[in-house]
Amino acid sequence: MKASLATLLVAAWLAAAAPANAQQVQLPQAARSGDATYAEGEVRKVDRSAGKITLKHGEIRNLDMPPMTMVFVVADASMVDQVKVGDRIRFRATSQEGRFTVTEILAAQ
Repeated sequence: MKASLATLLVAAWLAAAAPANAQQVQLPQAARSGDATYAEGEVRKVDRSAGKITLKHGEIRNLDMPPMTMVFVVADASMVDQVKVGDRIRFRATSQEGRFTVTEILAAQ
């Protein structure tokens, strides 16, 4: 009986740990393997007319940038339609012509 109770408790814990509405997002291999060119962040503001997004982000290793909140331009104007305020994302950013630019956006897992 104890083994059955323990099994039930573990199963209940695992079920509670995984949100019922979690989406399975398939990331490129580079993103899954912790590629240093990807950073994680949360969308704080989307400015569609200017082609900019404000991100609260973790460390961006390829830019030697610590965690902070800042505005980025997007490489392709259609990228702002992929996100909304509150989205957790993984992204690539570069410095292009003196501007920090998001070049790729993926849904975070």
